[in-house]
Amino acid sequence: MSQNITIIKEDILREIKLSCKIPEVVEQIISRKVIISSAVEAGITIEPKELQHAADQIRLVNNLDSADDTWNWLEKHSLSLEDFENIVYSSLISGKLAAHLFREQVEPYFFEHQLDYSAAVMYQVILDSEDLALELFYAIKEVEISFHDVAHKYIQDVELKRSGGYQGIVRRKDMKPEISAAVFAANPPQILKPIVNSQGYHLIFVEEIIQPILDDKLRYKIITELFAEWLKKQIDQFEIELILD
Repeated sequence: MSQNITIIKEDILREIKLSCKIPEVVEQIISRKVIISSAVEAGITIEPKELQHAADQIRLVNNLDSADDTWNWLEKHSLSLEDFENIVYSSLISGKLAAHLFREQVEPYFFEHQLDYSAAVMYQVILDSEDLALELFYAIKEVEISFHDVAHKYIQDVELKRSGGYQGIVRRKDMKPEISAAVFAANPPQILKPIVNSQGYHLIFVEEIIQPILDDKLRYKIITELFAEWLKKQIDQFEIELILD
């Protein structure tokens, strides 16, 4: 037989405090306030059809295919219809403010930081022994063993082992300097001589170097990154006084 339990606002606030989530929640509150006030100051408005489209996108992302699905989702998250409209508005106004602030800066920023957006398709195995790393490096070069076999034998993580150490498409700016210097000097497909850092000895196979193209996806990414930096600077200007009692 199921038992009933009552949870009040004070319980939720206490749990947020005990979970050490107060700083995160405070930052979200300030972010929302900064975004809305900055959008108003910039004269940014939202049309009803834009709100409807954004609402449809949020429902799509959350697999809310019917009105019942939407109501059940709202109930699960203790949200009213007005709360949902506020979520939609906040998401939309944030995107419009970001575009307003940084749309014209995308191209100059891209050309100034173009190297950072270069990327490599690569595979990696990290070893503890320099001697073993060198031995495997020369064995792969002489085609005595494949990189996939090395990955399958020496990688502990099951999923990574199954993928042969595949790292995906990795941007230069997301690599350690000692890794990126070697990777982007490679002539793919190429196995790199082991690179040492605090993690161990990196045995890396570079499959492809991808030169960046300023397409819509990268434009959106740059705007998002610039907006996040801007928002952090705005938040850092505030002195916060918390009144929780």
